[in-house]
Amino acid sequence: MTTQGFKQAPHKLLVIPGPIEVSDEVLYANAHPSMSHVSPEFVPVFGDCIRMTRDVVFSAEGQPFLISGSGTLGWDQVAANLIEPGEDVLVLHSGYFGDSFAECIEAYGGKATQVKAEIGAAVSQSEIEKALKAKNYKVVTFTHVDTSTGVLSDAKAIVETVRRVAPDALVVMDAVCSVASEEILMDEWDLDVILTASQKGLGTPPGLSILIASKRAIQKFESRKTPVTSYYASWKKWLPIMKAYESGSAAYFATPPVNLIYAYHASLSQITKSKPSLPERFKLHKEVSQRIKGVAADLGIKQVPTDPAYAANGMTALYFPTGVSAADIIGPLNQKGIVIAGGLHTAIKDKYFRIGHMGVTVVDAERGDVDKLVTSLQDVLKAALTK
Repeated sequence: MTTQGFKQAPHKLLVIPGPIEVSDEVLYANAHPSMSHVSPEFVPVFGDCIRMTRDVVFSAEGQPFLISGSGTLGWDQVAANLIEPGEDVLVLHSGYFGDSFAECIEAYGGKATQVKAEIGAAVSQSEIEKALKAKNYKVVTFTHVDTSTGVLSDAKAIVETVRRVAPDALVVMDAVCSVASEEILMDEWDLDVILTASQKGLGTPPGLSILIASKRAIQKFESRKTPVTSYYASWKKWLPIMKAYESGSAAYFATPPVNLIYAYHASLSQITKSKPSLPERFKLHKEVSQRIKGVAADLGIKQVPTDPAYAANGMTALYFPTGVSAADIIGPLNQKGIVIAGGLHTAIKDKYFRIGHMGVTVVDAERGDVDKLVTSLQDVLKAALTK
């Protein structure tokens, strides 16, 4: 197939914290003619996706799992494969998704203990150390970028603290809203699991659950004493499938999303094999993030993150100014052809709004997405403040 001459239909600019805009090449690849999931043409495409997934998170030996589902399926994989009933898990809470991950763990029989940061902050290293000294945990989980607050946790520091205080614990990072928009060095930082999804920084339509497990995590899985507590999410089922496709042969457990894999392949090729390079991509996300946050700061509008060090580079969460509501911001932007998101964190849901700036919107300046967003945001915010 060739993308020559293909342009996606005109549409409103989607700048929520996921799904995000996708490139013409990715959308065209998603329209690939229907293919057998065991055909000789498809097998190397799936195998390449597995290999390129490692590249995005700078891992040489991590084991990717590419499975039909949302990012939520990554929680199920962790809870079902790495946590046996009755085992303790420490959940570091920086927003809405900490609660959800804890609920998933307990649904599979694990015992979740949460350490909660105040809204807009990440759990401190001293709090993590205190919790780890109080109890023996099999797994420590945290959300790299919590989409509900725009808070970025310091993944490297968290792993260092866990390794120093509880070296046998597995460290699991929910990176649904950070892979490909934030720097992640899986091997260097010694992360055990990274779970994500296709529709955010990876620039692919929704529907693919993506997880990378370290050798240590796989060994823990293989040495468990009780059966895996899920059928569909079982690595016992999926590990042979991933290994088969990467080695160049087809295998079957459940049908993969063939067209979505083609789209993911197109996006990964752009991310890992084209310009800008991955380091350049991360730099661009930081620059655009600072630009958008600067617009808000110039107008006296407060971020949800309480410290710039906690602020994500792929999204921005902003409080409504006094006397301003969602109707004054979200609706007018929509009328200008720009779709942003309202609040998600239950404690402050009606007090703030969220903007996503990831993927092709950030890295392809010729599209003009960022300029359109910045100009429109300035106009709408100024109008709201002077109404």
